[in-house]
Amino acid sequence: MVDLKKHGPTIALLFTMLVMLSYGIEWIRVTVGLAMDAVLGPFIDTLGVPFFVMILILSSITGLYSSLVQKYTIDYEKMQETQAKMKVFQKEFREAQLSGDEKRVKKLQGKQERMMQDQLDLSRQQFTPMAIILVLSVPIFFWLLLRLPEVGTPAAIASGIVMPFFGALSLSEMAFWIVPAWILWYMICSLTVSQVIRKSLNIGGL
Repeated sequence: MVDLKKHGPTIALLFTMLVMLSYGIEWIRVTVGLAMDAVLGPFIDTLGVPFFVMILILSSITGLYSSLVQKYTIDYEKMQETQAKMKVFQKEFREAQLSGDEKRVKKLQGKQERMMQDQLDLSRQQFTPMAIILVLSVPIFFWLLLRLPEVGTPAAIASGIVMPFFGALSLSEMAFWIVPAWILWYMICSLTVSQVIRKSLNIGGL
């Protein structure tokens, strides 16, 4: 029997990779997108909610559950404690090297291996919440891709947005370089809401 506690992060990493690969499979994107459209489509088609407002709502929801998942799956107290210990260790190790104290350097090198293992364990902890967040986020992104205005659609209330520095843009246009306007708007909304939620939950900033 697989020890989920021991191999959970590895399983989560593999699952995360599979979910990311699903982005490249059109029939999965369309099927999931259509299923989500049964729930979200009426907000646009019946209630007339502009697409940029739907992105604002969905990105805020994403920021909320992402913060909650991280809050209850990551040991932030241990993470902060390990980071504080690592900071102190790095200072001690640098002082030992500068002073030429070989005996102290060797002693600290033994401690360094344990510190690095703790850091590795904390990094592996990130895989499980990442997998959970992806599972919840992928259907939303598939729906956004399904309902995204076609390239070349003129900017309008239903299909566009007015952004500082960029002016009126269709959400399918590139805001700058290779970043579409809808992705930029999604990131701005999600990051802003996430920072407020993370602060209120006392799990720090991004």
